[in-house]
Amino acid sequence: MRRKATATVMAVLVLAAWTAAAQEPKSGAKLSDASKIARAMSAAPPEISRKATILDIGADGQMKQLRAGTNGWVCMIESSGAPMCLDKEWQGWADAMMNKADPQIKNVGIAYMLRGDNGASNTDPYAEKATADNQWVVSGPHVMILTPDAALLDTLPTDPNAGGPWVMWKGTKYAHIMVPTAAMPKQPAAKGTAKPAPR
Repeated sequence: MRRKATATVMAVLVLAAWTAAAQEPKSGAKLSDASKIARAMSAAPPEISRKATILDIGADGQMKQLRAGTNGWVCMIESSGAPMCLDKEWQGWADAMMNKADPQIKNVGIAYMLRGDNGASNTDPYAEKATADNQWVVSGPHVMILTPDAALLDTLPTDPNAGGPWVMWKGTKYAHIMVPTAAMPKQPAAKGTAKPAPR
């Protein structure tokens, strides 16, 4: 049981490293555990984060529990500083993603990133950086939703700038709904895209 919990937590940390980075620049200052807990908790509404388990990933890459929780949620700061909070369904999804396995989504899953992220590919779940063709998307504050019925994803667009919810990684086993809670930030130009000549 403990091995599975550790694997799930590590999967969540790997997922965080792939899909999120802080909107704020790194200060280089070492944060106290109390500051890390406060930042991790900022990812979700207080009603959730105040009872969540809080995790941190150390400079050595090892996971450390900063605070035990009581509600089944896990909140953390990934290595680049972005906070996120995941329910049990998302924790299982992250474990599947880390192991390149099929997620077993049995219920609706909710994850919060109310501080936003620094981007992820909208087409390749394993992309680590922007390329000319992987549709790199930087999201502001948002909620992520899993559904056990993948057919429901067909009713939503994949364009993050269409306004409202959209599907990330559509057509993959890791597809999920992104629900912006604020305006989308201006997107960076795709790498390798030619800039128009000045007039």
